[in-house]
Amino acid sequence: MTFNFISILKKIQKVPFLPRRIILASDIAVVTFCFFVSMYISYAIMYEKSALDVLHIKLLLCVSLSGVFFYLFNTFSEHVRFSSFKTIMRIFMALFCTHACMFALFRIFHDFFIYSRFDIVECIYSFLMSTFIIYFVRTSIRIINDYMLRIVAKSAGTPLLIYGIDLVHIGIAKMLRHDDKFPYSVVGFIAYKPIPKRFQILGSNVYSTEEAFNEDIINKGIKTVLVRAEDLQSEQKKVVLRKFIEHKYDLLYMPTIENVNDIRKIRKINIEDLLGRVPIKTDLVSIGRNIKGKTVMVTGAAGSIGSEIVRQLCRFKIDRILMVDIAESPLHNLSLELDNGTLTTIIPLVSDVRNKGKMSRIFEKFRPKYIYHAAAYKHVPLMEQYPCEAVLTNVIGTKIIADLAVEYNAECFVMISTDKAVNPTNVMGASKRIAEMYIQSKSTALKNASVTFTPSVRFITTRFGNVLGSNGSVIPTFAKQITSGGPITVTHPEITRYFMTIPEACSLVLEAGNLGKGGEVFVFDMGEMVKIKDLAEEMIRLSGLEPYKDIDIVYTGLRPGEKLYEELLHQQENVTTMQNEKIMIGNVREYSYEQVSLWIEKLQHTTNTTTSEKEIVKIMKEIIPEYISNNSEFEELDNKKAN
Repeated sequence: MTFNFISILKKIQKVPFLPRRIILASDIAVVTFCFFVSMYISYAIMYEKSALDVLHIKLLLCVSLSGVFFYLFNTFSEHVRFSSFKTIMRIFMALFCTHACMFALFRIFHDFFIYSRFDIVECIYSFLMSTFIIYFVRTSIRIINDYMLRIVAKSAGTPLLIYGIDLVHIGIAKMLRHDDKFPYSVVGFIAYKPIPKRFQILGSNVYSTEEAFNEDIINKGIKTVLVRAEDLQSEQKKVVLRKFIEHKYDLLYMPTIENVNDIRKIRKINIEDLLGRVPIKTDLVSIGRNIKGKTVMVTGAAGSIGSEIVRQLCRFKIDRILMVDIAESPLHNLSLELDNGTLTTIIPLVSDVRNKGKMSRIFEKFRPKYIYHAAAYKHVPLMEQYPCEAVLTNVIGTKIIADLAVEYNAECFVMISTDKAVNPTNVMGASKRIAEMYIQSKSTALKNASVTFTPSVRFITTRFGNVLGSNGSVIPTFAKQITSGGPITVTHPEITRYFMTIPEACSLVLEAGNLGKGGEVFVFDMGEMVKIKDLAEEMIRLSGLEPYKDIDIVYTGLRPGEKLYEELLHQQENVTTMQNEKIMIGNVREYSYEQVSLWIEKLQHTTNTTTSEKEIVKIMKEIIPEYISNNSEFEELDNKKAN
């Protein structure tokens, strides 16, 4: 029986909307009918039947004036079942103006209309009756429609609570109730502010955050909460949301308000959402103006950072984007992704930044003006085993691209560095620090005209920590371990890291390239450090499981070259804040271009000729005195130096 009733309600909801002309005609008919009844009451009953001689003229005037004012106030454009307060007010004004004009005409042309002392009563009766009938019909249809929507939604979807009771949350609830494809039904709200008892919105209960964890709600089968992206920016609200996770609620994520009409953007919340911070505001107009119509090169374009930089560049009116990467399959996949989503010319180039001849031919052919250098080896334990590869890619590859940028008159070169370059304890961090030294010294040399190059390129270095969800980062690794039943492996219970989302990091890279004048080492505000152990526990809870009960966490010990915490600046370095508060300039120690060039030349020669990895690392330690190996076979080099 219930099934049949719901089916009937669904069929009623699919009844086509009335055309605007029919809505207008019906409203005019109601006003005309009410005016006729009011005239009959005023004259027939009051024994002034002579006034009825001009009844047809007055009715014609009523039809004309009501049609004009209904049209002027646009009372018929909104569907009746969705009538809003604004429509009701427009109807009121249209009816008032109609009857006011009729009464004025009756008084002005009193001889023609056979003026009676009951004309004012006639207009008042007509106004009140027509207002009541039209209001009653529209309100009734709206109430019945909302009731049917609520009944159908409750029968079809999983019960859902919306976190928040502001106007935007109410708007989201209305929108979701009118979408029959949304697999959830809004049954209530959760207020993060104090509320009166038995408070309701849209006919649904509003619960306090304390009530949300009572058995009463749990017994009703409500286990899903919808959260807006903006609500995740408050640390106080994040604490409450983590409590929801602990009580095994499913959290759904609602995108930012500009996407509120796209139901498909609603998804399950993930760890990046909980760790995300206030959205970064970048000067898109200025960035777009500077790179408009130019050729832009992105090295390492198939990687996590490089691919996101390419995606963000596609929003600007760039002539073409050169995507350089040696990884063929990821580069091909990125090309397929972008082919259907951008008007910018995308050119994939399978090439190695270490191959100077090949890179020279690319620069000769395309002459890029902006270069975002993201190509690098980044995995600390792996590079600890292959210092030669770290040097060739991270140092020599960077030098090759930087030199070609000057040779072919590029305008801007932005290097992506890492917090591991600060007081490095591993080969990867040390190789990135040497690359930083070369970029900065070359920029200074160009400004001082101490080398025979055209001082046109702005060399900029950006330094930031780990990015959430990047290839090989802890989040994809933890996700796989949870899927396979655990355990999650963490190197140390006290290990901490800075984290930033990939889009956030890339938007700051673009902003840094726009703000930099040349020679700066930009340090990004990474927020607070996060314990990897806490991260693992939250990911387990987000999966609907309990840490140490359903999924265990085991500690494997620090890996070669790894340290407990990362730094964004050396102890003797400080920062200068830029106009974008998320970007700071690190006052990093500078070296002469000639000296750095000699060091790199020696390092490159050793890398190409020796078979001893220790010999390569020894030279790196000579270049960077603060490079002290940690949990690595290269610690013996530090001991020899100390002795």
